[in-house]
Amino acid sequence: MMLWLTGDQPADELLSSSPLALLLGMVLDQQVPLERAFKAPAELERRLGQPLDAASIAALDPEHLATVFAAPPALHRFPSSMARRCHDVCAIVADQYGGDAAAIWMSASSGAELFRRMKALPGFGDMKAKIFIALLGKQRGLEVPGWEEVSAPYSEPGATRSIADITDQASLEAVRAFKASMKKKQAR
Repeated sequence: MMLWLTGDQPADELLSSSPLALLLGMVLDQQVPLERAFKAPAELERRLGQPLDAASIAALDPEHLATVFAAPPALHRFPSSMARRCHDVCAIVADQYGGDAAAIWMSASSGAELFRRMKALPGFGDMKAKIFIALLGKQRGLEVPGWEEVSAPYSEPGATRSIADITDQASLEAVRAFKASMKKKQAR
């Protein structure tokens, strides 16, 4: 199943075919529109001139990677700090998972173990870990037992609360409407 997170076919194809691109998109999904965050891995790949590879990115000088992130248009609102975060995530993928981002979730024996692994990644708190696990479960065929429980409420079938529920423009708009209503409730 092809992911639809950006509305840009080449970017969505990369997210669908490259677990590392999907993981880096999730790393970057904060304080910028989600389309920008998830398009960034395709642009990073273009700027690096080679397919995304965790070991290669981890081997880069962090300052050089920050320069790549900052080149106009910047890949993120905070290019330096997000370049560092992506560098650190790639180092973990290279060192602990043999360079295979999918091994983070494919080799987990339980939802609880997967949740711990996700939270161990730089930039992943409870909510981001739950949303990413729900995305994997709902749209990438994750078969880790217990993924639904550890990613609740984002695993709820038919929900429109996060990127895990975005499959087209209409669902993107429904997720945005849900988030807007939640912000409104919090402001009261």
